[in-house]
Amino acid sequence: MERNPTPRQMAKELLHGIVPPRPLFLPVVFSLGAKVENIPLGTYLGNPTKICSALRQMQKHLRSDGVACYFDPYLEVEALGATLQRSSDDQAPTIHWVHRGLAGQLPGELCSPEEAVNRGRVPVAVEVIRRMKAIPNREFLLMAGVTGPLTLAARITQMEHRSTLRTGDLSEAARELAATVATQMATTFLEAGADTIIIQEEIVPAHSSETCDAWVNLLAPTINVIRFYEALPLLNISCGHFSNENWELIYQQQSDCIHCVAPEVITRRHKRGLAATEFTPFGIALPLKAFQPEGADDKSALPDIQERMPECRPSIVMTAGDVPVTTEMKHLIKAFEGVPRDV
Repeated sequence: MERNPTPRQMAKELLHGIVPPRPLFLPVVFSLGAKVENIPLGTYLGNPTKICSALRQMQKHLRSDGVACYFDPYLEVEALGATLQRSSDDQAPTIHWVHRGLAGQLPGELCSPEEAVNRGRVPVAVEVIRRMKAIPNREFLLMAGVTGPLTLAARITQMEHRSTLRTGDLSEAARELAATVATQMATTFLEAGADTIIIQEEIVPAHSSETCDAWVNLLAPTINVIRFYEALPLLNISCGHFSNENWELIYQQQSDCIHCVAPEVITRRHKRGLAATEFTPFGIALPLKAFQPEGADDKSALPDIQERMPECRPSIVMTAGDVPVTTEMKHLIKAFEGVPRDV
């Protein structure tokens, strides 16, 4: 490898298990572009010209190794036929189905996965990726997010807000549909030119080998198609409501993608005397509260991150999700300056 490889070169090497000389800095900063362009979030999400303008400005100021060309956890449900109602830019939209089913069951008259990739704002996302790909001498990575199968299944079946949700509460039909949609969306983004696909999973399987195996099987088609296109698959699990043992089980069973680990997982493993490098190559997903003004002085927001990164050597440093649209750009730049990048 060259002494100073580009982000795209490092991503290609990482696909073959070669740890880069420094972490790839891949924060998900997408919705904040609405504030940069001074337009409502809903307008921004449907305007590829405004999105591309904001992405180029933000990448320059944040000095990131990649840009999130499109990252919306509600993109898939809208493409499948749901209507989204937004009360404000800083709150998640409400999902409405024309033929709403019982909780846990699929709504009626859903679009097929093949139809969904041409509906809603998916064509907008594709256009953004194509325009960003056409930038001359581009070295940064083009990222796009797809919703993980368990999370999407819960969202489709109106189960995502249940505090005691288990994998078994989601019907097999819903899980299989969600997995197919994720694969179709990833394929569409890859064909447009995406270099990295982030699978965003907010729900994890219950602590057992059987449920983890079933989840891995749902993820496999999406991960396989990402690797087929020689793009980088990142699995970002943003749910923190499970045990250390569940983390261990998940990471032992899924090895075809880069796992993005919450900082506290690394801290816990060190306290237990376990080497973080067992997960190499892996990524660290920084909590979003660390980039909000109220979390700037919260030491728990980035637990031991500056001390831990040099010894655990992550391959990726990203955020646990999309940086909120309410974030101040100046504060975000300052916060990112405090994240170790050359370790």
